[in-house]
Amino acid sequence: MLCPSWGESKAKKLAAVVELADAEDSEADVSPDIHDREFLRRRLRLPYFPTRGALMADYIYVDNSNVFIEGKRVSAVAMGIAMNVYDAMNNRILDYDYKMSFGRLHEFVAGQDESKIARAVLFGSRPPPNDSIWKYAERAGFELVLEDRNVENKEKKIDTGIVSAMVKDAYKKMNPASDVIVLVAGDSDFVPAVRDLVEDKFQVEVVFWDHVSKELRDICTRFISLNPHLDYLALK
Repeated sequence: MLCPSWGESKAKKLAAVVELADAEDSEADVSPDIHDREFLRRRLRLPYFPTRGALMADYIYVDNSNVFIEGKRVSAVAMGIAMNVYDAMNNRILDYDYKMSFGRLHEFVAGQDESKIARAVLFGSRPPPNDSIWKYAERAGFELVLEDRNVENKEKKIDTGIVSAMVKDAYKKMNPASDVIVLVAGDSDFVPAVRDLVEDKFQVEVVFWDHVSKELRDICTRFISLNPHLDYLALK
């Protein structure tokens, strides 16, 4: 689906693009897909829009620590600090310089039309390394749900909190025929809830890094990888 913000002028340009595409790409020996966003961006000289951002995402649930920490592992691999993500996990290797932008994450999963968003919740824990980060999350458009860490400084309520909110919203507020649940998390702990929702005809999309739980990836309606968007999601 094309980004709705392009407008009529871009649609006219697109028509011209389609006419020229065959000739241009035959020289480059590629087969263009006029629905491919990167193909269109190059032709129209448009700013980059991530694939997920143009789609509807009505109810969004983000496990903050999960997606941010695993992003640091993915970045460590990209920077050559770790051989692969499993090396990074086993040896506790992180790219401490990589920080994800709340604003770009929100745009990626929610798109630019705020009227389409019924709820976008970011689940985090207290105390974070810097409490002011939650202000940035709120400014980006997220509703915050914060839980206290236990005496061992570990998060114990985040996963259950996400499941509770997601299931409650699904059965009390959503229309399975049209509404979309977007889960930004990768743990296998979410498998039972996601399986039940999918079996009840809800659309559940999982957005996460490639090393997401295989079972969660297989059971959801659709999986969307963050790996190709590592740089886009970075705080500049």
